[in-house]
Amino acid sequence: MYAVFKTGGKQYRATKGERLRVERLEAQEGATVEFEQVLLVGEGSNINVGTPFIAGSKVQAKIILQGRAKKIDVVKFKRRKNYLRLRGHRQFFTEVEIVSITTGPAEKPEKKAATKKKAATKKKAATKKKVATKKKAGAKTADIET
Repeated sequence: MYAVFKTGGKQYRATKGERLRVERLEAQEGATVEFEQVLLVGEGSNINVGTPFIAGSKVQAKIILQGRAKKIDVVKFKRRKNYLRLRGHRQFFTEVEIVSITTGPAEKPEKKAATKKKAATKKKAATKKKVATKKKAGAKTADIET
């Protein structure tokens, strides 16, 4: 079973027992964390996709390590202008191990189709009313001109 969840503005695909490096989380090493913004849960050909999230689904993880990634050099340079700026950046990360993936109830797509049909019938009725009022207005102006 795998899940796609969202944290720190990014999306991650995870399976049970896998280790991931996610954006820094405010928690101590050894603590457990729950990710409730689950976008997709799948197992084989059975895939449950949320709109946008799956209600009741959670991905539980244990924090293994808090750290910083390798340094990235940021260089700004303009030739023949005596301009050179060297800076570096080290991104904070949290390494987590996925403990469990729980799924919520599957949504029924039939309800969405029923609401679309209702909306379509309402639109048709509204257009019929507009056409009828335009015909009446046109008939009144024709009587005035003659």
